[in-house]
Amino acid sequence: MGQPAPGPGVYPVIFLDALVVKVRDGQVRNKPIYVVIGVSTNGERDILGLWAGDGGEGAKFWLGVLTEIKNRGVEDVCIALCDGLKGLPESITTCWPLATVQACIIHLIRNTFRFASRHYWEEMGKDLRPVYTAPTEAAARERFDEFDTKWGDPYPAITRLWRNAWTEFAAVPGLRRGDPPDHLFHQRDRGHP
Repeated sequence: MGQPAPGPGVYPVIFLDALVVKVRDGQVRNKPIYVVIGVSTNGERDILGLWAGDGGEGAKFWLGVLTEIKNRGVEDVCIALCDGLKGLPESITTCWPLATVQACIIHLIRNTFRFASRHYWEEMGKDLRPVYTAPTEAAARERFDEFDTKWGDPYPAITRLWRNAWTEFAAVPGLRRGDPPDHLFHQRDRGHP
């Protein structure tokens, strides 16, 4: 069900995610539709493909999807944003060895709240904001240490979640709201025209 990859052979950024849609197949049920969106060097968004799944797809599935996209002409990817699926970063770097994998902050925050009492969500969200909006990785680590001091004892699973995701979360330091648009183009010189 994948669609042909349009546009250039190099994408500074791609997004990998799933949408859950209601499908009538004898009866109405939820079905994931996996999507890969690329942002071209001129800032246009291209849908690189859509794949229907059954909900049990993992890193092996994504490796097949990414290999298909690469075989259709996407030669290089600079930054890939995705959720925290185990093995997904390895699948991405298998296809594009120089790609930087960035954990999607929305997925990370959503997973954080799964471990916390609803009563604390608003306060915890305010305490996390300085972590993911910090201008540098060092500043983010300092803000996270402050967060951990406050929330680490009552919610050790949250601290573990963020520490396990730190490599992908902090992969692109300085890529924050307000950065100049050309920041992506200078992230890594790959010798592409």
